[in-house]
Amino acid sequence: MKNDPPRYYERISSDPAVCHGMACIKGSRIPVSVILDNLAAGVSEEEILRSYPSLVRDDIRAAAAYAADLARERVLPLVPASE
Repeated sequence: MKNDPPRYYERISSDPAVCHGMACIKGSRIPVSVILDNLAAGVSEEEILRSYPSLVRDDIRAAAAYAADLARERVLPLVPASE
């Protein structure tokens, strides 16, 4: 399918010698979590690309695909805000 997200394992790696083994965009020290934090804060893809010139749009999409896979594997309890 044309709009399939990139296979994240082609763009993301985890190396104990880089960022303490955190998942990062291959060839960089940009953690996937930084990209996801920005997206969660409402930062646009265009703004992220301007802030991190070494990234390409497929890196951002790979980060989202990676997070989606992680969410399928682990369920976090959600506590209502009033508690």
